[in-house]
Amino acid sequence: MTELSDKLPGRAGLKLSTNAIAPRERVDWLREVICREYTHVEIISPAHGNLSQDLIIYPWGNLQLSIIQSSPISLQRLPREPHLSSQDAYFVVMLLSGSGLLEQNGREVLLRPGDISLYDATRPHRVHCFGELSKMIYLSIPRTVFRDRIAGIDRCTALRISGAQGIGFVASNFLRSSATHADQLQDHEFSSLSDHALDLLTLAVASVRPVDFNLSRSRSVSLNGIKTFIEQNLRDAGLDTGLITRHAGLSARYINDLFTDEGTSLMRYVWKRRLENCRKDMQDPVYAGHRLSDIAFRWGFNDAAHFSRAFKQRFGCSPREFRRSCST
Repeated sequence: MTELSDKLPGRAGLKLSTNAIAPRERVDWLREVICREYTHVEIISPAHGNLSQDLIIYPWGNLQLSIIQSSPISLQRLPREPHLSSQDAYFVVMLLSGSGLLEQNGREVLLRPGDISLYDATRPHRVHCFGELSKMIYLSIPRTVFRDRIAGIDRCTALRISGAQGIGFVASNFLRSSATHADQLQDHEFSSLSDHALDLLTLAVASVRPVDFNLSRSRSVSLNGIKTFIEQNLRDAGLDTGLITRHAGLSARYINDLFTDEGTSLMRYVWKRRLENCRKDMQDPVYAGHRLSDIAFRWGFNDAAHFSRAFKQRFGCSPREFRRSCST
């Protein structure tokens, strides 16, 4: 069989196309690509000879960004477990041209250029592309990442986020611009944009959450709210158990019990997130000239020695050794 992919110049992405595939083999070829790169689906149309599709896939931080151009096609996901752990994800789809229909959870949404919608890649769904040629952006977001950000996210699937106004307009244009200029950006520049995309999409998806959704004080919602507060205040050296309990209106014992379900405690989680952000900055060329202590203090540490010990315990090497390995 013809090789499935070739490397894009200048970036660790994949370029995939049906152009080099015999028409009678295209449906099977594309099914194999989609099942490997995205999720298990059945291609339920069109006829073999009419299928044409081009894909460009970029790793984007913890996300995966795809630009897809397709002839009319319909895909159907049947109930089954994810084939790969990397496919345990939500997909954000944004239409660039043409028109499309998304069905999931008894809802269907018709998308026009600029519109955004969300679906759970692991649950039954149908995606239909109409018109002579449709172009779209797909963003794969790990389930744990998005669920930590949006309570009641499963009530938000197959809903239309208008790309013509409000936060949908901002998120739509950011995704379009990021995809358009991906090849012109340095790796660290492109990677850093993924966090901004996630922030914008969190706001955009939350904007269409049904108004009758009850943000109950369930364990999961409480935990997600606490994590959000922690992320927003990680740089504050005064972020401690007392500050978090006052914000959450919950006892320290109850909060630690919530984190016990994840195999950690409240402050261990805070230190872990601070260390992960320090490591990320140490890998970023933008901070190559910064002292390690400055990076540590930037993320809420107030003792360089404690930071060094905690970093080595977490990652198996000292901050200095880690930075040296990044520069070689």
